[in-house]
Amino acid sequence: MNGMNGMSTRQRSIAHFHLHTALSEAQYDDIIELVSGITPHVQAIPPNALQVDLTSALRYFDMSAYDAVQTVKMRLKAFYDIDSSAGLAGNRMLAAMAADVSAPGDTTLVPTGQAADWLHPRPVTALPGIGRATADTLHRYGLHTIGQLTDLPPATLQRLLGAGQARLLTERARGHDPRPIVPAEPAAHMAADLALSRDCLDPDRHHRAVLGLADRIGQRLRGERQFASRLTLTVRYADRTSTTRTRALPEPTDHSPALAVTALGLLTSLGLQRARVRAFVLRADDLRPAGNAYRQLSMDPADTRARAVEAAADRARRRFGPEAVRPAALAD
Repeated sequence: MNGMNGMSTRQRSIAHFHLHTALSEAQYDDIIELVSGITPHVQAIPPNALQVDLTSALRYFDMSAYDAVQTVKMRLKAFYDIDSSAGLAGNRMLAAMAADVSAPGDTTLVPTGQAADWLHPRPVTALPGIGRATADTLHRYGLHTIGQLTDLPPATLQRLLGAGQARLLTERARGHDPRPIVPAEPAAHMAADLALSRDCLDPDRHHRAVLGLADRIGQRLRGERQFASRLTLTVRYADRTSTTRTRALPEPTDHSPALAVTALGLLTSLGLQRARVRAFVLRADDLRPAGNAYRQLSMDPADTRARAVEAAADRARRRFGPEAVRPAALAD
């Protein structure tokens, strides 16, 4: 079922992505970092796939699971020119099986509550864990589809395969898979990206884009109680080339205005007055726990007020969503 959305956000929403290209280890790490901008629950499936748990991200971004999958696919295409296909379901096994039947560029959705109907006509060899020997045994007894397995009395399947394997296969044939997404250890950096809808020559839009990324990085740092010590800005152009600049922050911080000053300084240093920009990536490096970082005390009451306003804005975003409060410079 391609192009469907509407999976309930109350259920787990797991997506499996097949990346239609060969990847180096460094490219794989970059892609995982890119997708982590949507959800931190990302698990690599080497050599060229990954699974993500979108459940917690859907409410944060106020989008359907299907739209979140399309966002990931568009980012992969915009930033790395990688085509992908995807499966979307309520657990890891179903998502992987849905991705396996997706044509390049397509997304196959297994709707909540319809897993049994979706699985019923599929060949038994589509289930993970069924190798050639098990498949031959099942075929000899006329068992060719997953539906035939679920219709078979459990005792009969146990006589054919043994109790342990029969029990596991029955659970999978019914669409059950309790395994969680197991992300890698948190990286010592975090990134925010923006792919523009069209090539952009407007310096004002460049400025707003980088300002918005700095604000997003600041929100994430405060949410995870981290301070950053260095920022890196990468600009990708219409001809698929890119430029990167790095600058140390005056002091470790999670304060969005301080991050914005350094980020905009990086942008200015690139001199993009006539550049056709396709995308921006802002990365915060050398992260450390907020409790282990020292901030220079300020005697400026304006700084104290700005941090108090920022804390209030963060509380409003947690309660009402990420778009509840935005910097005035980013208002439409």
